[in-house]
Amino acid sequence: MVLATGEYYHIFNRGIARQPTFFTKRDYERFILTLSYYRFLDSPGKLSRFLTMSQDTRANIVKSLEKSQKTLVEIVCFVLMPNHFHLLLKQTSECGITTFMSKATNSYTKYVNTKQERVGDLFQGVFKAVLVETNEQLLHLSRYIHLNPVVSHTVPEKELFDYPWSSIGDYVQDRSSFVAHDIVTDQFKIKKDYKRFLLDQVEYGKRLEEIKHLIIER
Repeated sequence: MVLATGEYYHIFNRGIARQPTFFTKRDYERFILTLSYYRFLDSPGKLSRFLTMSQDTRANIVKSLEKSQKTLVEIVCFVLMPNHFHLLLKQTSECGITTFMSKATNSYTKYVNTKQERVGDLFQGVFKAVLVETNEQLLHLSRYIHLNPVVSHTVPEKELFDYPWSSIGDYVQDRSSFVAHDIVTDQFKIKKDYKRFLLDQVEYGKRLEEIKHLIIER
C-alpha cells in the first residue's frame, strides 16, 4: 500500500471476527500512549523498553523528540471503540503511515497477548486507508470519527463530549495533547461552533449506522 507524504488519510481497523480489542481502561490508555510514542520518526526503540526508564529519562526523551519535530505522521483526530478504531492521519515522512501503524499495532498486540496469555493477531489484517481529497471530506471525517461513540450507541449523546477514548477533548475542551487538530479547529471561530457542527449530524449518523448494520448482517 503506497500512501503519499503530505496527504491526509482515514485509517481504520477492527478486531479479528469483530472481537474486542480494548478490554479495560488500562488498555485504552495503553493504545493512546502507543499512538503518541510511535508517531515520532526517531522513537528510541520499543515502547515496552521506554516504559522501564525513569520518569525523568522518559520526559527528557519526549522533550527531545518534540523539539526535533520529526514525525512519521500527524494525528489529527482519533477514536477508540471496544472492537475497532478510527484515525485521521497526515503522513509527514515517506512510508510514515505504514511504519507508524505497523509499530503501533504490533506493540499493542504484544501487550495484549502478554497480558491475556494469548497468541496470534489481534486486529483484522492490514489497516484500511482512504485518501481525504477535499476540505469538506476532512471536516466530515473529523465529525464522523468524533460521533462514533454516539452513533454506535456506546454512550448517550449527553456524554459525547466527555468520552475519554477519543480526541474530542482537544477539540471542544481545553485539553492539550499530541493531537494536531489545528487543520480542523482553525476553521471554527470558537469551540461551541465545532460542537454545533458535531451535534447537527447526530440523528443522521444514528440512522446511517442502523442502515449499515442491516447491510452487513445480510
